[in-house]
Amino acid sequence: MRSKYIVKDIQREITATLNPFIQRASREAQLLLMAHLGCDELWLISNQNTEVHNTDKLFEWVKRRVNNEPFEYITNKVSFYSEEFYIDAGALIPRPETELLIDEVIKNVAHPHDSKITFAEVGIGSGIISIILALHFPHAKFIAVDISPAALRVAATNIKKFGLEGRIELRLGSLLEPVSEHIDYLVSNPPYIANDVKLESNLAYEPQNALFGGNVGDEIIQELLNEALKRNINLFTCEMGYDQQDRITNYLEKTHYKELNFYKDYSDFDRGFTLKV
Repeated sequence: MRSKYIVKDIQREITATLNPFIQRASREAQLLLMAHLGCDELWLISNQNTEVHNTDKLFEWVKRRVNNEPFEYITNKVSFYSEEFYIDAGALIPRPETELLIDEVIKNVAHPHDSKITFAEVGIGSGIISIILALHFPHAKFIAVDISPAALRVAATNIKKFGLEGRIELRLGSLLEPVSEHIDYLVSNPPYIANDVKLESNLAYEPQNALFGGNVGDEIIQELLNEALKRNINLFTCEMGYDQQDRITNYLEKTHYKELNFYKDYSDFDRGFTLKV
């Protein structure tokens, strides 16, 4: 490792280091440099001979990436619904498929700018769902629950960034236990992977209680369905596993509700549902 680097040389060295471990090594080297320098791609391309400072930190990032730590945890940044959020290992990294959950909720609220409704989110994680919905529904109130203090800290950071402290209230607890108020809309991206499923190695860095939902996988979803029905919550939108539609339909078979609609993800797999109570 040299004492001084310019952009093109350090980018080449990072690419060579990542190459045996990362599929898109050249692109990831570029992204790490952009995050380190706080620049965009055009600046990076136009300043190939600019000296790079604080390279020890940058090479520490590279070492973490070689060990398959998620890129988002290294840079503490993640994009979701065209916004940038803070992220660390206290919360699950948002997936693009969860944007479809947002779309599903928006579709079910007829007059977003006139809707003085109360949302509850179970498992707020990084806060991305409640934040995006709060931006879409300026008159709505949000109560967001998580069992993890670490996740609530991440969510609080993002809520403050968007200036939504007065509209999104964070509560520590399990499911809807900390919520006694009337709820108009329940939303959740709960853990729904079965306990015995073997995951990719990079997922070991993410909070396991945000991934695994029980022996079968849909146990937490069933508990939330019970809450939605018992509390007479008007709407409940929830993400789920691709193979859970039949189990959810069968679970609700002997209950009374108005409508149950499933939606698919970008790969045409079942990904979630909206229950109208």
